[in-house]
Amino acid sequence: MPAHDRILVVDDEREIADLVELYLKNEDYTVYKFYDAKEALECIDSTELDLAILDIMLPGISGLTICQKIREKHTFPIIMLTAKDTETDKITGLTFGADDYITKPFRPLELVARVKAQLRRYKKYSGVHANNDNSVIIHSGLVIDINTHEALLNEKPLSLTPTEFSILRILCENKGNVVSSEQLFHALWGDECFSKSNNTITVHIRNLREKMGDTADSPKYIKTVWGVGYKIEK
Repeated sequence: MPAHDRILVVDDEREIADLVELYLKNEDYTVYKFYDAKEALECIDSTELDLAILDIMLPGISGLTICQKIREKHTFPIIMLTAKDTETDKITGLTFGADDYITKPFRPLELVARVKAQLRRYKKYSGVHANNDNSVIIHSGLVIDINTHEALLNEKPLSLTPTEFSILRILCENKGNVVSSEQLFHALWGDECFSKSNNTITVHIRNLREKMGDTADSPKYIKTVWGVGYKIEK
């Protein structure tokens, strides 16, 4: 059990925030709970965190703004909570730097499972517990340092979220081979159910391409193999 990982929870609906806190504490996580953005931002500046759970619809400063603030300095996973079950809200959250989203109302045990999956993926793919063997991947101007969680493209740093970094690493480790969206999904989130209608991977790939100056129509790095998945050519 990942004892004592530190999790930020921000939701102005006190019943939801209190319930999430209860379930996370039952899993031995340390929880920093806030009902508004101001105190949460102060916590982010003063506390070392491992994951954040942010409600999008907060009074005053939104959860999306908190997400942006976190991404200015930190790479730990972010899960967005939203009462709006629309693709636009989900895509917006991922574009702002979130790694996953869950729609209200949700089952607390499902949220706990998402938290565990994100922390497992972060520690596995961000280099938190990486060894020094094959810790640097080099490909066509792209340099990925697994230990330091840094990616450079033509000697310029890429500002990637943990999930984007993980996807890029997985694709580079499988150079020349197609990796399906389902394979990426399971590699990042474990045994969660994958639906072909789930566009989480698609959005992350789109964000990756934008940051790399790549395009879907004429890709230099990430190629779409329609109906199959994605690949990076050898």
